[in-house]
Amino acid sequence: MQQQSWYQVWLPAIRPRTLPLACGSIVTAAGLAYQYQVFDAVILILCLLTAILLQIISNLANDYGDALTGADDAERIGPLRVTQAGLVTPLQMRIAIGLTTLLAILSGLGLLHYVFDDIWQWLSFIGLGALSIVAAITYTMGKHPYGYMGLGDLAVFLFFGLLGVMGSFYLYQLSLNWLIFLPAISCGALATSVLNINNTRDIVTDRKAGKKTLALRLGRTGARRYQWGLLTLAVVSSLVYQSTLDFSPFHYGFLLALPLLLRASLTLQQTEEGECLNQALKMTAMASFLYCCLLALGWVLGS
Repeated sequence: MQQQSWYQVWLPAIRPRTLPLACGSIVTAAGLAYQYQVFDAVILILCLLTAILLQIISNLANDYGDALTGADDAERIGPLRVTQAGLVTPLQMRIAIGLTTLLAILSGLGLLHYVFDDIWQWLSFIGLGALSIVAAITYTMGKHPYGYMGLGDLAVFLFFGLLGVMGSFYLYQLSLNWLIFLPAISCGALATSVLNINNTRDIVTDRKAGKKTLALRLGRTGARRYQWGLLTLAVVSSLVYQSTLDFSPFHYGFLLALPLLLRASLTLQQTEEGECLNQALKMTAMASFLYCCLLALGWVLGS
């Protein structure tokens, strides 16, 4: 393939619009680090790079796995999936997953080398890194992909929320303040809300493919209620954390992202039309990232 066609094929596979969501927990942790006066720009850069590579692994594996199982077919409502469309072969996709995994390992090891001297801390975070890679790949790949069993929401909440924020913060301070569990919950709930819109949109095709997502198990009405619950959990957790700080109006800037999140959730509430839900999905992903950035900025400006 020529360079231009290569770009046109692989860019949809990487799914650039999902990458800011992967960075939300990293930005949140960086804001907390600034608040606690332990911020380090090198850690932020390496964390962002590693998180983006892990998200790309997940996206490629999802493209590959859903094509093989039939979850992506001609009736698909969402954006182009390159394996299902025949733009890349399964072998090419496996090679791409392998190369991206290698880059993620190198980035992660560089981060650990910069932060840690203690061998036990090294081993602990290598274990977390390995778990993150396995989770990214086995979401829709392998004999028993956990995304097909309704466990994707739990994985997203853990990796994009609790582990993403608390693990990244630990790299700055080498200790944890359990209050940061609250903004970690906010990040996890917002990331899960993005997945819920995606899975609610795909209920019909997922049912045919045997992909029993939580949205499918809940049904469309239950998934809509679940969406409102996730948004409520995110906002309440943030408000409780901010209430523990000395007051600053900057601490509440994250509420500026709320109208976009509410608008997207109302779309999910009111329609089943695929293109409308695609737009709601994009809006929720970008608004969630904006929410995390405003949280972090509030801690920087309000310190």
